[in-house]
Amino acid sequence: MTLVQTAVYVDGALVDRDLGPGEAARQATDRGGFAWVAVIDADENEIGALATELGVHPIAVKESLRSHQRSVFERYGDDAFVVLQPAHYDDASETVRCDEIDVFLSAHLIVTVTRSDRVDLGELRTRIETHPDLLRRGPASVMWVLAETVTSGYRVVLDGVENDIDEIEDQLFGDDPGVSRRIFDLQREVIDLAHATTPLPDVFERLATMLTDTATGTEPAGWDDVRGRARYVSDRVLSMRHTLDDALTIHATLVNQRLDEKMADLTQVQVRQNEQVKKISSWAAIGFAPTFVASVYGMNFKFMPELEQPWGYPMAIGLMVLLSVGLYGIFKRNDWL
Repeated sequence: MTLVQTAVYVDGALVDRDLGPGEAARQATDRGGFAWVAVIDADENEIGALATELGVHPIAVKESLRSHQRSVFERYGDDAFVVLQPAHYDDASETVRCDEIDVFLSAHLIVTVTRSDRVDLGELRTRIETHPDLLRRGPASVMWVLAETVTSGYRVVLDGVENDIDEIEDQLFGDDPGVSRRIFDLQREVIDLAHATTPLPDVFERLATMLTDTATGTEPAGWDDVRGRARYVSDRVLSMRHTLDDALTIHATLVNQRLDEKMADLTQVQVRQNEQVKKISSWAAIGFAPTFVASVYGMNFKFMPELEQPWGYPMAIGLMVLLSVGLYGIFKRNDWL
């Protein structure tokens, strides 16, 4: 269900709310204040109609209608279009969920478009409305609070991911078959997080330049801290990617090492089996020689002259012994025995 919330601020105070978007924008311009129009769960037609009513740049509207995987800053004259991606981490499933906040920013108007109930605009509104000095900055106050909230929220996400990476490092040297899958899954989540965070330093740098007072040359207070936090988040995400890449390399090395050890063990077993086969074959051959001689002379054919000679029996026994001793010597010399 589409929800549109409006508020008009003048001189650091809330003067009206829940007006029509067009009326809120006109009042803000006429009274020298600014209007905040928050759009939640609107479809393409509703966003297009609302943008036309508020005079939002058409190219910015086209940008808003497509899904983004990265944080974005685009400037159209004195107006800007910004995409921020607050992240949430589900530790149970080890997944990073990035939402999207589209922001249209002009001198007297800020429009935020969200498509998730995980972005609590009510809390942001309360935070802004309790600080009149902040509200006097105009639409930049809302933009700053959005930027500060998004970058601060990354810390919890990064802590969760880092804790899981530490667990992976403990798993690496165990025999856990699921560790490679876990590394790949976390790599995917960290890459998604990198898409959201890597552009942030440049986005906030350009945004601060746009919001800088042309008369004094000074940027709004607080933007330097936001830029610093964005650089910290971006560097930390990059470090996590390197850590996971190294973990995958180490895991592959350990797997190869275990395979090599298994192959070495298998080779040793095969060598021992070959030795046993050679011994068995050698003794079988030695045992077969006398058996062969005995079987020949056991046939009792009539015309076997040795059978009627007095030396026939000793000759047969001697032949058996000679063959056995000869085979034993051959096998022994070849290290089969």
